[in-house]
Amino acid sequence: MPRQAWVYIVECADGTLYTGWSYDVAQRVAAHNAGQGARYTRGRTPVRLRWCEAHPTRRAAMQREAALKKLRRTAKWRLIEGGVDANGRNS
Repeated sequence: MPRQAWVYIVECADGTLYTGWSYDVAQRVAAHNAGQGARYTRGRTPVRLRWCEAHPTRRAAMQREAALKKLRRTAKWRLIEGGVDANGRNS
């Protein structure tokens, strides 16, 4: 049985948003804050978890991550604030 994977969005100290996926979001956010996460977040710590979503497989999480990375910043904020559905459409 596949492990549950998560897609997450963190807000960096400079106000930018970073989207990623992980099996353990808390551990991944800690890694970002320790400077051991993605290269993008290393100079932008501390990061703050703003949103996450569970997926049944790694593949599903990676597909969702790719789709979210294509969204504009305003659409990501609507998602964070609960204003869009799981497909990125206004709810």
